[in-house]
Amino acid sequence: MAYNGTWKIDRNENYEKFMEVMGINVVKRKLGAHDNLKITIEQDGDKFTVKESSTFRNIDIVFNLGVPFDYSLADGTDLNGSWFLQDDKLLGTFTRKDNGKVLQTTREIIAGELVQTYVYEGTEAKRIFKKA
Repeated sequence: MAYNGTWKIDRNENYEKFMEVMGINVVKRKLGAHDNLKITIEQDGDKFTVKESSTFRNIDIVFNLGVPFDYSLADGTDLNGSWFLQDDKLLGTFTRKDNGKVLQTTREIIAGELVQTYVYEGTEAKRIFKKA
């Protein structure tokens, strides 16, 4: 339940390089680095509802831990995967539908901040959110 609440992006670490490795073009990378992303997370047992609101889109994602689902990134990249909870960390493994490569994602609360870590093709990036 520690994830419940609304979180606003505060800062990024290596995010533009990560987007480049993901194959996102330079214009979308520049815009994506300043997307003003806000996420609202509601957990009810194993069910999560995540509302993403940014400069580019508003989307609601509903998933249950351990159950695969389809998801599209803001740039249109289609993925399929699932989230698991391990030691108070949300661990996500998603496979790109276009090339079969894996995107690993972790969400955890560190010092009152929501830290979202991405790893793709050996490149790691972080997006750090503060409670809104």
